[in-house]
Amino acid sequence: METTIGLLGNGYAIVCADQNAARSIVCFKKDEDKIMKLDDFKLLGQSGVGADNVAFTEYVQKNVALYKINNGLSLSTKATNNFIRGDLATALRKGPYQTNLLLGGFDKGVGASLYYIDYMASSNKVNFGCHGYGSNFVLSILDREWTEGLDEAAGLDIINKCIAELQTRFLIHMPKFLIKIVDKDGIRVLEQNPPVLLQGQ
Repeated sequence: METTIGLLGNGYAIVCADQNAARSIVCFKKDEDKIMKLDDFKLLGQSGVGADNVAFTEYVQKNVALYKINNGLSLSTKATNNFIRGDLATALRKGPYQTNLLLGGFDKGVGASLYYIDYMASSNKVNFGCHGYGSNFVLSILDREWTEGLDEAAGLDIINKCIAELQTRFLIHMPKFLIKIVDKDGIRVLEQNPPVLLQGQ
């Protein structure tokens, strides 16, 4: 019942997720942060089983930090994607994680990038993506509206169109969404409708 949306623009990547924490017919909370900060320039949006989301994303976060401590440099977004995919593939043959991910990051000399990763350990570099039931409603909007070289205002406008569509048409009520942007200056957290800067990270 979750929705995670990602979009790549000119020098930035946006990851957006609903804030409901629910299972079956019960909603536990409406302020869940489903977008984990892996380091100063990487975000990992998640959807799936709550325990698997927390266990796997924390595991990735700590290993990214460990790599930096051991080697004195950070993993690139592409290398982080390969690490995530490798570990999901290994777990798939033992005890699979029921988690779907959107990895957004910014690397000097490369720019922003967005990766779509599912629980079957398939991975693709994409311009936009969506996980969860919400994808039935928003992928057509992303496909129609996305163009290369989007500035930040245009990207946020597309994300807000996606949120408005979900809040209008989706059976499950999703009152709150969290939006995070990563670019050359790091990670910023925004609130939707209209996007307002909440805090710098």
